[in-house]
Amino acid sequence: MAGRLLIRKLISEKMGIVWNEINLQRTAKGKPFLANPAPSSCVKYSFNISHQGDYAVLAAESGLQVGIDVMKTTLPGSSTIADFFRIMTRQFTEHEWKVIKSAGNEWDQLHMFYRHWALKESFIKAIGTGVGFNLQRVEFHVAPLQLRVGKVYKGTRMCLDSEEDDAWVFEESLLDTEHHVAVALGKPDTRGTTPNVDCSSAFSTPVPPKLTVLTFSELVSGAIPLTEEDHSYWDTFQKKPAAPGRQSDPSSLSAADATFPIF
Repeated sequence: MAGRLLIRKLISEKMGIVWNEINLQRTAKGKPFLANPAPSSCVKYSFNISHQGDYAVLAAESGLQVGIDVMKTTLPGSSTIADFFRIMTRQFTEHEWKVIKSAGNEWDQLHMFYRHWALKESFIKAIGTGVGFNLQRVEFHVAPLQLRVGKVYKGTRMCLDSEEDDAWVFEESLLDTEHHVAVALGKPDTRGTTPNVDCSSAFSTPVPPKLTVLTFSELVSGAIPLTEEDHSYWDTFQKKPAAPGRQSDPSSLSAADATFPIF
């Protein structure tokens, strides 16, 4: 729900389409896209969402492929960290495992593991290939090794099939000490722009990355209901038992407390 709300807020504010007239659909691989772009606008936003842990996130860019992934560093549910890494061996290259296992103590290694995982997922989601992609084809050389909460870093590089691919930019950020976000930005893509409209200025120098955190109230401000309110549906929903949390999770968030970053 939060992801859909983020997309509608983006489209309504950046493309000028009325909230309840936005037609969202998904590709065959499940990537959301706008099926009814504004006819008078040359700007085509690619966007992607992710949710994990305490956050739902959105990344959007005009004229570029984009993918985003958020990962929360958590302890494995029923195995040791060593066993967890052994199970995941084939998902990373020898170089990546070397970086992961040299990160420090087990918690630091786990944090580095999820940082690499977010990077790989952001790339896969940007190209829209789905789960069939061999993750060992992409190798990340992360930089810097240590990230600070609240800053956006663009130093990480990717090798595709053992060759560095400088057409891709990866923006990384820590939302807090446990949540890592990676945004993949690909080659310029002007497909879907309106014919006979000058779009030369729309795809010029990109705006520096900025992270905006929204409360739920801010997220739904300006929203228009898509259907009439169904009080019985809400009453039924409230009667459902809360999902049990992991023992490693210190607390859970309600919808009113949760935050939703937009890149």
